Formats: sequence, structure tokens, C-alpha cells
Amino acid sequence: MNLWPPFLFAGIRVVELSDDYRHAKVRMRLHWWNRNYVGTHFGGSLFAMTDPFWMLLVLHHLGREHLVWDRAGEIEFVKPGRGTVHAEFHLTDEHLDELRSEAAANNKALLWFSTDVVDSAGDIVARTRKQVYARRKNRNSVDDGITETV
Repeated sequence: MNLWPPFLFAGIRVVELSDDYRHAKVRMRLHWWNRNYVGTHFGGSLFAMTDPFWMLLVLHHLGREHLVWDRAGEIEFVKPGRGTVHAEFHLTDEHLDELRSEAAANNKALLWFSTDVVDSAGDIVARTRKQVYARRKNRNSVDDGITETV
């Protein structure tokens, strides 16, 4: 993932991805090319740090019998980001149980995940929320989920 252009050109690095896809950690150092006009981290890059991970972690665990998409996202900027910032993701059994049971009961599941972007002192720079959509695939037809309104 470190060579994926949105990460590569923003200076975002995946520094940890657990073998069981339950935990990930990303880092972004402040460089001349990822600063905003006032010299702090560009807000779009702060949000991009957190973009794919919840969907990827969930997709890995729910498997091919489910469609999984990012449905919505939010970011709140708390303080200017300077230096190196980090974000961590921890997927729990409770998250997976909730998604599976809601998808089974309602044909789809929507779950919000929160992630803080923190600086090297541990201060929160930004709070992000991502809503993940999941549903069981229809086994009677070929469906990529793209045409469905999530």
C-alpha cells in the first residue's frame, strides 16, 4: 500500500498491518510537498491517512460472501498538524459480530468507526469517522454492488 499513489505522493506510510488484519497503523511526516498554505499538514492528506483501512479490515474478515464499501466519512480538525502524525485502527470481535448480525437481520449493515489522528506528543490533530456498509452477496446473480444505493 505504501506505493499506492494517493499515499505515496502525500507521504503517508503504512507502518504496521497485522497478519490477522485486526490492526493497522499509518504515519505521515510533514514535508514541503504535503504542507498547506500556512505550513501545517494538508487536511485532505490527514483524511486520506484514514480512508481505506476500516473497509479493508472489515472486507478481509467478512470475506467473499459479503460486499463491503465505505459509505460516508467525516473529519473534524482539532489543532494544526505539525511534524509527524499517526493514526491507528483496531478491528474488534464486537465490530464484526455487529456487522454480521445486522447484515443477517436487515440484509445490510452500517457501522461507524472512529479514528483519531495524533501528533508525536499524543495530542489529537483530527478526529475522523468512517461509515462502513456491508451486506451478504446475492448468490443468484452476479452483483458487484456498484449500482445499489448504499
